[in-house]
Amino acid sequence: MSRRPVLAVLAVIAATVGLAPEAAAATAGPQHHRPTAEIFATNNTATITDPNDPRLKDRLVKFGVQVQGIIATNGAWPGCSTLLNGVFWSDDLKTATYERSREFDVDHVSAAGLHHIASVIRKQYQQESVLTFQYLPPAGADSVEVEVPGVTVQQLFNGLAADPVLREELGGGSVTADGDRLALIADKSELTSIQKFVGVLGASWSKATVAYGHLEFVSD
Repeated sequence: MSRRPVLAVLAVIAATVGLAPEAAAATAGPQHHRPTAEIFATNNTATITDPNDPRLKDRLVKFGVQVQGIIATNGAWPGCSTLLNGVFWSDDLKTATYERSREFDVDHVSAAGLHHIASVIRKQYQQESVLTFQYLPPAGADSVEVEVPGVTVQQLFNGLAADPVLREELGGGSVTADGDRLALIADKSELTSIQKFVGVLGASWSKATVAYGHLEFVSD
C-alpha cells in the first residue's frame, strides 16, 4: 500500500465466478458497480506502533480529494473512496504497525495509465510504493482480492500476533474504518492461506467475496 509489500487493504470487492472448488462458498454477496481498478494509498510516512496514536483518527478527507484530482488530471475517472485502518506485522519491531489509508476506485484507465497515476501519487506523498489492483477475468488473473465482514481491527491484530506462519505469508491487512470488513489482496496462490486466516479470525468464509485481477506495488 505505501511502504510495505503486504496484503493491504484490500478494500471493496465484488463477487466473482470461476473460483476454485475450495473457494466456492465465497461467491455469494451483493452485486455493485465494479470499477476498472483500485488504488490504495496514504500520505503517512511515519511508522506507527501505538493503536491509540491520534494520527489514526485522521479521516484523510483532504488527501482523498487531492488523490481524486490526480486521477482525473491524468485522464481516468475517479470513483468512490473508502477509508481503511491497516494492521501490518513488523518482524524488525516484533509488533504490529498501524496505518490510515484510502482505497480509490478508478474507471476508464489502462494498465499503463494506472501505473502512471500510482507513480504520481507515490512521488507526491513520498511513499516507497503505492498498491494498485486491476480487475481481470479469473483465467487471466494472478492475484485475488478478498473481503470478509465481521472482523475488527483488534481481531486482525490478535490473529497476526498469534500465528507467525500466517503473518509471514500474509503480512497484514486492512479493515474498513466505518465498519468491520476485513480486506486482503494477495497472489492467487495464497487464497488457501487467506481462507485459513479468515477461520483463525473467527469469521465466516461463506460470507467472503473474492475477485480476481492483477496487483502491483508501484515503486518508480
